[in-house]
Amino acid sequence: MKSSTLAILKPDCLTKKIQGKVIQHIVDAGFIIKGMKLLRLTKEIAEKFYSVHYGKPFFNDLIVYMTSGPVIPMVLEKENAVNDFRKFIGATDPKKAEKGTIRYLYADSIEQNIVHGSDSDENSKIEIAHFFHERELV
Repeated sequence: MKSSTLAILKPDCLTKKIQGKVIQHIVDAGFIIKGMKLLRLTKEIAEKFYSVHYGKPFFNDLIVYMTSGPVIPMVLEKENAVNDFRKFIGATDPKKAEKGTIRYLYADSIEQNIVHGSDSDENSKIEIAHFFHERELV
């Protein structure tokens, strides 16, 4: 059964102008893009989205980074979407990411790691609803 996950191409992806390459990798890996938009996160939206990390030492830097430029949230569909996408993008730290993963190929650091992916089916539903209304999904 197909499931969905949220992906966000982060500001460093767009700054490097590699969003097209990353999207092509996603499509080539068999993910179907059900929704996609370009936007700039406000501080309030970023803080709400990343509230699970509130109080952690990296929280403020994460908010500054995620509001530093445009992002591209996407809803992706595939069999086992969450787990497959997590494997596809690689470890948060690109130095620990498997060869061929998005973060191995394109990320510079654990802080600027190109892409976000939902970490569970439950969180994917919450995260998708944060950025998309059901009517926006094809």
